[in-house]
Amino acid sequence: MAAASATLLKSSPILDKSEFVKGQSLRQPSVSIVRCHPNAPSALTVRASSYADELVKTAKTIASPGRGILAMDESNATCGKRLASIGLENTEANRQAYRTLLVSAPGLGDYISGAILFEETLYQSTTDGKKMVDVLVEQNIVPGIKVDKGLVPLPGSNNESWCQGLDGLSSRTAAYYQQGARFAKWRTVVSIPNGPTALAVKEAAWGLARYAAISQDSGLVPIVEPEILLDGEHGIDRTFEVAQKVWAEVFFYLAENNVQFEGILLKPSMVTPGAECKDKATPQQVADYTLKLLHSRIPPAVPGIMFLSGGQSEVEATLNLNAMNQSANPWHVSFSYARALQNTCLKTWGGRPENVKAAQDALLLRAKANSLAQLGKYTGDGESEEAKKGMFVKGYVY
Repeated sequence: MAAASATLLKSSPILDKSEFVKGQSLRQPSVSIVRCHPNAPSALTVRASSYADELVKTAKTIASPGRGILAMDESNATCGKRLASIGLENTEANRQAYRTLLVSAPGLGDYISGAILFEETLYQSTTDGKKMVDVLVEQNIVPGIKVDKGLVPLPGSNNESWCQGLDGLSSRTAAYYQQGARFAKWRTVVSIPNGPTALAVKEAAWGLARYAAISQDSGLVPIVEPEILLDGEHGIDRTFEVAQKVWAEVFFYLAENNVQFEGILLKPSMVTPGAECKDKATPQQVADYTLKLLHSRIPPAVPGIMFLSGGQSEVEATLNLNAMNQSANPWHVSFSYARALQNTCLKTWGGRPENVKAAQDALLLRAKANSLAQLGKYTGDGESEEAKKGMFVKGYVY
């Protein structure tokens, strides 16, 4: 098995930005089944999509030192809530203006390796008429795409949810690849106050595994994201217990679906107490619990762990990430933040053209802080009070 895997997944260089331009196909010679031994039973096989080498290159590019992911894939409805918070109407023009501000921030690629987009953004141009995808590529940022269709109630569960979007996913991911996307994201959630039930955990894991296999078959590196929601009064030990079960199930079904571990990225929740728990955890406690979880559940073949912020304050998310990078890890331990990168930026902008530079500076400040945290060099000096404010919303809908 080891020999076959080594041959199939030989060391791949970092993806050059010219390799993820719109419409360019990088398929390698197809390898469908590699038998580990001439007489091995058919179950003992290693499968790889025809994009195997490219998937590894893309994952390594995103998981590059000092860089992480900007999650800007809010649905139009969620983006509308963000715009409403600064008094703007939810129009395509306003969404375009804000997204232009984000992708065109000078030097963003020094700290950001990938940007997750909503479908509208993938096909959208900036206010200057340039394709959003092209602006990202020029910044050496890999474009990604949100592919799930959102959460709906899970029948037979304890008021839990499941994530829809598998129908038609193969054709959609193929189209997204042609448009310039090179990785994908699928977010499902697990609620501790509601159980979680075995049904909900299994559904989350199976859906993620099917999505991951389909995405890889279309040339997109799948971000695997089973978010364990912050909602609840539970302590950090309960979060750890649930996370162990969830990740065991996720990797079981990833293997069952022949997903190439070297060509995926994970987007887990940090192991923290519930948001309403009276006992708060220090960054060191969060790091200790989270790294213990990762070492017990995540194969070292996975290139990158890109944590979600999940409603933590901007500073809290950065401090926790920094604590996890105080010693060497077998994976690239980094960030895939939305609100924890954008909150101060959005409020600074306020929808006013004259504030664009100041807003971009605020975004770059947060991106640089998290870049330093990925390297274990963040100090927290000079942070604003706004950046220290928590962003947890009970029952948050993304």
